[in-house]
Amino acid sequence: MESMQESDPVVVWSGTVWEAGLLKTVLENEEIETFLKDEIMGTLNPWWTSPGGAGSVSLVVSKGNEAKALIIIKEFERRGKS
Repeated sequence: MESMQESDPVVVWSGTVWEAGLLKTVLENEEIETFLKDEIMGTLNPWWTSPGGAGSVSLVVSKGNEAKALIIIKEFERRGKS
């Protein structure tokens, strides 16, 4: 069972709605529960959202899954550039 601190939500990535959807699927395939933050607002009013560019959407995971999620995201981004 996760402690309260391990279950605290943390933002691990910000970017476009399309990329966020892909990454959410990748993380969930690795059994990491993921939530999208600003999904609708990032599309309708990009100037109101968090950092990450116009129309930014953030991926949120629990603190306990942060390290694993960051490794997976880094690999995803590396593969996208090759």
